[in-house]
Amino acid sequence: MATDDMSALDEGRLNELLGRVVTDLGAVALAPLLSIGERLGLFRALADGGPVDSAGLAERTGTVERNVREWLAAMAASGYVTYDGDGLFRLSPEQAAAFTDEESPAFVLGGFQAFMAAARPEARDKLERAFRDGGGMGWHEHHPELFAGTARFFRPGYAAHLVAEWLPALEGVVDKFRAGARAADVGCGLGYSTLYMAGAFPQSHFTGFDYHVPSVEAARRLAGEDGLSGQVSFEVAGAADFTGGPYDLVAYFDCLHDMGDPVGALAHTREQLAPDGTVMLVEPYAGDSVRDNLNPLGRALYAASSLICTPASQSQAVGRALGAQAGEGQTRQVAEEAGFGRFRRAAETPFNLVYEVRP
Repeated sequence: MATDDMSALDEGRLNELLGRVVTDLGAVALAPLLSIGERLGLFRALADGGPVDSAGLAERTGTVERNVREWLAAMAASGYVTYDGDGLFRLSPEQAAAFTDEESPAFVLGGFQAFMAAARPEARDKLERAFRDGGGMGWHEHHPELFAGTARFFRPGYAAHLVAEWLPALEGVVDKFRAGARAADVGCGLGYSTLYMAGAFPQSHFTGFDYHVPSVEAARRLAGEDGLSGQVSFEVAGAADFTGGPYDLVAYFDCLHDMGDPVGALAHTREQLAPDGTVMLVEPYAGDSVRDNLNPLGRALYAASSLICTPASQSQAVGRALGAQAGEGQTRQVAEEAGFGRFRRAAETPFNLVYEVRP
């Protein structure tokens, strides 16, 4: 169809599509402004909830009023800052939770940080080659901002749900931890999930494993800052070669789908697991079909999977490339291929599915 032949187009559908495009263009343009606002302290300076004009905010943050004025307008147009009229802006309690409180389960800036890192020009060039040759792009090949942003993105959910809901949903695990148990956190990244478990169960010992050396080093520093170094250790190892078992629990937090050989990883986990041990798989929320996932969360996770997860798996041996929207059916199949006999959905949130896997 020629581009100038508009007669065959449904004008209503076209306008609906263009409306979505304008929304997405605004989101793309807004991402770096969110980062700038955080780095310059603009969000933090609004956190008291009181109204302030652009001159007042610029004075608080040592920035230029004209630039701050435009930034405030962009945030207000997005619904990320509240405009009260007469040039006054403020953060509502909900906006403050999302943009200033890293302990809040609603904190979102880590996600923007991670996506911006994944879309850097040098990463884009590598991803284009990966699309052409199928060789993938390893996690370690990304900019360091991706590692920090991903940890900040997942941390609020782990803080809210891991100890309070997910571990109690597993048969007998909390009782073992209270009595004194041993656990492994495979693909631990910066170690927040490991540290939350250790902080809640001082009678037990937790070991985080990751192949990415800078992440392991950062996790060790965080353990020292939290006073947990005696109870937690972090080691450089991958999912197919970590050692130290038998473990009462082996956990994979939002990482099994990134692995080139998830079957091999879980088969090795069986060898490191105590006879009555448990594997906890925390995976992104997903249905079993593309149609099930055609929603805002699915859009974000398919995008993340295209940029990060699928290329990471393709860069490794086997390259199964489950993707971030693999769903329960494919995850169950992987566990069964690895030799596990029991698999159930133990818990869920709007963003995660938690599976209990046992021999």
